[in-house]
Amino acid sequence: MGLGIADILTPERTLTGVEVSSKKKLLEFLAGMVAEQLNGCTEDDIFERLLNRERLGSTGIGEGIAIPHCRVRQCDQAIGILLHLAEPVDYDAIDQQPVDLIFALLVPEEATDEHLQVLALLARNFSDAGYREALRNAPDARYLYQRALAEH
Repeated sequence: MGLGIADILTPERTLTGVEVSSKKKLLEFLAGMVAEQLNGCTEDDIFERLLNRERLGSTGIGEGIAIPHCRVRQCDQAIGILLHLAEPVDYDAIDQQPVDLIFALLVPEEATDEHLQVLALLARNFSDAGYREALRNAPDARYLYQRALAEH
């Protein structure tokens, strides 16, 4: 069995009411959160990796969801971050809708299968309207974390 959300997400990396004004600010916020937890990796490095991935094509998958992701050499296991934004931001999503739910994923550089399995799991969960609604209606970060673990 592959990784589940409970394996990569922690309550400390689950936030609600996050205020960012743009996609760039969002990626900077994510980079800042993760850089504190990875030795030998700077905020700028993580930001550049996330930005380079976005240049290949937006990770905004539609329905107000984005799954920014990248590989990080200093990462020894997959790391997830779940954010519910205070206000949706333009993200160049495939459906041209702004995003308010973000699940960022950082994986070790060599973790190809693991990376793809987690992305598939996230896409499957986020394709469920009930799952998206439960996350959006979470009154606080603790509840958001608990709802995120209820895989579909």
